[in-house]
Amino acid sequence: MTTQDIVGKLWNLCNVLKDDGVTYHQYVTELTYLLFLKMAEETGQHDQLPVGYRWADLTAQSAPERLEYYKKTLIHLGSHGSMLVKEIFANASSFIKKPATLSTLVTEIDKIDWYSARQEGLGDLYEGLLEKNANEKKSGAGQYFTPRPLIDSMVAVMKPTLDDVIQDPAAGTGGFLIAAHHYLREHHDFDSLTEKQQRKLRRSTFFGMEHVQDTHRLALMNLMLHGIDSDPEAGGVRYGDTLGPDGQALGQLGATLILTNPPFGTKKGGGLPTRDDFTFPTSNKQFCFLQHIYRALKPGGRAAVVLPDNVLFESNVGTEIRRDLMDKCNLHTILRLPTGIFYAQGVKTNVLFFTRGEKDKSNTKEVWVYDLRANMPAFGKRTMLGREHFAAFEAAYGDDPLGSPASLKRRKDEGEQGRWRRFTREAIAERSDNLDVAWLKDESDGDGEELLEPASLAREAMEELGAALGDLRAMLEELGEVENEAAA
Repeated sequence: MTTQDIVGKLWNLCNVLKDDGVTYHQYVTELTYLLFLKMAEETGQHDQLPVGYRWADLTAQSAPERLEYYKKTLIHLGSHGSMLVKEIFANASSFIKKPATLSTLVTEIDKIDWYSARQEGLGDLYEGLLEKNANEKKSGAGQYFTPRPLIDSMVAVMKPTLDDVIQDPAAGTGGFLIAAHHYLREHHDFDSLTEKQQRKLRRSTFFGMEHVQDTHRLALMNLMLHGIDSDPEAGGVRYGDTLGPDGQALGQLGATLILTNPPFGTKKGGGLPTRDDFTFPTSNKQFCFLQHIYRALKPGGRAAVVLPDNVLFESNVGTEIRRDLMDKCNLHTILRLPTGIFYAQGVKTNVLFFTRGEKDKSNTKEVWVYDLRANMPAFGKRTMLGREHFAAFEAAYGDDPLGSPASLKRRKDEGEQGRWRRFTREAIAERSDNLDVAWLKDESDGDGEELLEPASLAREAMEELGAALGDLRAMLEELGEVENEAAA
């Protein structure tokens, strides 16, 4: 039985819960509780669970009594067992109402060929469930799931190393941290690492924060099944608010690599962040996260961050934050992403790649923009975003995550006719530090007109308005002359 078969089987069990009114997202959370108990048994980690509250104890109950026992188990595990167990089961409760429903789930989970699942990779199995949940519009979970091809491309060009301290301040279900761990495993023989290197990898490499408790427990489960030490005492992904005091402490850990896709929108209630270390307080979450990221980087540290278009052009505090970013960091690359790749249709996004400078002034000398938005397919369920769509960008980006002379030469060789375009810091300043630039004609729009950035569109609108006012003035003058002639 392949991972895909098991994912399909587990996902179809959701139909069992429909009569109980359980949503897809609730189902994945419920399944996480049951799978944790089962996985602890399968992987020999049941000692993390207190005696009497393990998978074998659950299956030993008679069918009519199992649901009541299960609910008591969830409450008990919220305050007993290892720190990881207590985090995963914190405030846990069951959505299941009928004893027969739980018994069906337990029986079907027990039937699965878990030996084959372990061979295929338990982490891939669990992530397959999370992806299905994200793609199910009714679940609303897409906001926590960045497309894997995009994550893998960002990780590939940033090239994590064993020396890195890797952070995701908006961890979601842990996709970026898992992809970075996978990259390290592909490029290093973990078994040959020294004891010091192994300890550093397990306990001092991966850090993150997630503000939604249900999503946080999914992240912990995901990290654990991918072989990453997600014990909160060792760092891992913590439950907390990055825009509050928790995030202030996270920012002091000294990250050398940040990979993230922060939430879009404004802070709940429209208020300002509750942490007091931001130079530019704002209710705009993206600008708050951006400040956290470049402040959290050690000198020489690098970041790849998914951000919506408004971060590139918004005025007032937005302009000030962009200037601060370009002062403190070398913002060397912007990747304009295609539309339709996130759960909210029409959202236009970019990836900003930057490196923290040794000093806090004049670090950005030029910005290279790669337009992967114009003349791209309409992505969705029919046309899926794949890693191949990033191949040309990755090749031109080069082998150096900081932008080597060789990679810059490749960008220049492609030239102004291609998807790359270079903007000097002086040229950006002339645009009032507006970084939202587009120059390619997007034939997919149908009219083939050149896409213009908001500043250009505003300028055109003002010119048209000025012309219209001129015409109106002339008409009024003519009307005044006619009235004068009539009066005479």
